[in-house]
Amino acid sequence: MLELFSGFKSKFYKPFVRILLFVISIVIVTYLLPKTGKFAYEYQNGTPWKHQTLIAPFDFPIYKTQAELNDETNAALKNYRPYFEFDTSMVQSIKEQFVNDYDAFVNNNQDNYPLLAKGNKDKINYFALLKNSIIDNLNELYAQGIILLPEEYVDAQPSFEMMLIKGTYVEPYELSELEQRTSAYQRLARNSATDLPLEEDQIIGEVSQLINSLQLNKYIKANVLINEERSATELAQLRKNISLTSGRVLAGQRIIDQGEIVTSEIEKVLDSLRRKYEANIVSDTDYYFILSGQLLLVALMFTSIYLFLFYFRRDVFNSISSISFILLITLTMVFFASLNQFFVHFPFFIIPFAILPIIIRTFLDSRLAFFMHVITILICAFFAQNSFEFVFIQIPVGLVAMFSLFRMTRRSHIVRTAMLIILTYSLFYTSLLLWQEGTLKNINPVMFAYYAANGVMLLMVYPLIWIFERIFGFLSDVTLIELADTNHPVLREMAEATPGTFQHSIQVGNLAQEVAYKLDANPALVRAGAMYHDIGKMASPLFFTENQAGGLNPHTKLDFEDSARIVINHIDNGVKMAQKHNLPRQIIDFITTHQGTTKTRYFYNSYINKYPEKTPDISAFSYPGPTPFTKETAILMMADSIEAASRSLKSYSDDEIDKLVEKIINIQIEEDQFINAPITFKEITEAKEVFKNKLKNIYHARIEYPDIKK
Repeated sequence: MLELFSGFKSKFYKPFVRILLFVISIVIVTYLLPKTGKFAYEYQNGTPWKHQTLIAPFDFPIYKTQAELNDETNAALKNYRPYFEFDTSMVQSIKEQFVNDYDAFVNNNQDNYPLLAKGNKDKINYFALLKNSIIDNLNELYAQGIILLPEEYVDAQPSFEMMLIKGTYVEPYELSELEQRTSAYQRLARNSATDLPLEEDQIIGEVSQLINSLQLNKYIKANVLINEERSATELAQLRKNISLTSGRVLAGQRIIDQGEIVTSEIEKVLDSLRRKYEANIVSDTDYYFILSGQLLLVALMFTSIYLFLFYFRRDVFNSISSISFILLITLTMVFFASLNQFFVHFPFFIIPFAILPIIIRTFLDSRLAFFMHVITILICAFFAQNSFEFVFIQIPVGLVAMFSLFRMTRRSHIVRTAMLIILTYSLFYTSLLLWQEGTLKNINPVMFAYYAANGVMLLMVYPLIWIFERIFGFLSDVTLIELADTNHPVLREMAEATPGTFQHSIQVGNLAQEVAYKLDANPALVRAGAMYHDIGKMASPLFFTENQAGGLNPHTKLDFEDSARIVINHIDNGVKMAQKHNLPRQIIDFITTHQGTTKTRYFYNSYINKYPEKTPDISAFSYPGPTPFTKETAILMMADSIEAASRSLKSYSDDEIDKLVEKIINIQIEEDQFINAPITFKEITEAKEVFKNKLKNIYHARIEYPDIKK
């Protein structure tokens, strides 16, 4: 019973999880879509109406355009006057503070002003006269009003008007009727001196000195301050009084005939109809019909994804993590697009939709990336104000993103792609505007700012790729280049422990990488796999000929079966070492498949030659496999065998190299080593030519330098 359940689970687990992921995605997208009717017509200003004659289905108001509302608001704001409040309570406390400060200063500093202290022949007390003069001027200033202007009004002209609240009265005032702090101080200092009966220049000088020493600016404080609450209320009322509509269309009224040009006025009526239609749900029945339509449409979209993976990318279809990845990134883009329905002025074109094809292309392939980009854009178009324009721009942007970032091996590649995407957005926007308007005078500079921000946000690709690698176990070209760096700890240890194997791995990487370029495989993956495919030899380096020195060969003391077992074990040892150092699964695949199920031919042939009467145990001389199952692992198997065999050639003539390559690869084909790999005979033939040419370049004849005759 347990075995039956286990078999059932292994057979149906993946299909169940796969379908569940798609169902969850369909539900989430349907939930995010706006639950309103969808206006069925597309139109552009200045172009003919391509549909049948449109009759108003119900009464609706004609909404003003945003430009009209802005103009009316600006016109209304010209008549807006902020409210300020006059405070009469502070002047008494300021005068009292001044009197106390003045008396204390004069008592302590009379000797510094001998002429003022002496008075004149009429016994005038100048100190008392000056005090009274300053008090009188303070009374005048505070009675007139000292205003503190908020930051938004600091550049106001003298004719600037405001409403001044004095007690229970409100009066209109101009700024010129009030004093500001700087001018109030200057007026106080000036008038306080000129009001005194001064005749001698010496006395005038002492008065000026005394006024400067009193620091009269301390007694200048604003008593006319803005009333924020009243001003905000009046401004809100002013905006509220602006009508949002400019007329009304009655049910049954003709709006536009087929072939009629869509003018600005008609476009405004159509916009109003769409706005009212998409916001108008009459009953619960309407809601459920709309929900059913959305659910069916989204289900068809995701069914197309399901079928595409089933027929064209079966490897992705069979991988739950890959399906989770593409559905997650699709849902993320749809979520950001859905924000448009919650924010009135949401900058829709700031969303970096090109991230989706770039990331899918990085981990999977271009065809799937473009297909997912198109599906995602079609879904997100439901949130766009102009679906046609949105789709028309976004699809080419996705293509540019994939073409310009075909191999992401440097950070500069992302910057280049971001700049190209900004340029693409700008060119398509400008061309559409020219087509629709016939002029550039209506171009919106803000759109170019959105496109620039979109390009900047595209730089998030770099950290996102790192995150997706860790979550889903993918490998990017950047990570592969880091793995192939000879300064990697594992490779440094390998160079020290097995220098011959290390050099062999480098040469295998060079050969395999050239073939990968030719066969449109992943050269970065092949090179990284080549660098690690033989790390298991570090467990017993002297048992491999490339690491032996001085003619010492430990195999001479062992049976052929034992020697074969030690050599074969470098596969298992390599896997253990790779797991210990947390190397990616894709790199481990090169370790397990680079020998496939071939035999340790040297020990197998030696055994047969020595014991012709015995039947050898083939399993004792065969590698455990599996055979290569990707194009990259197949290329590495060929490169590994050819590089190792080329070291034993006695002559490096073109003919010998050709025979070697043909022999090695033909044997691998005969032993069915490539039967599980997606590589064709045509590609294998092309690979042979690359190997031959590369080996001939490596082992080309060199000029023999003559000795110096003595």
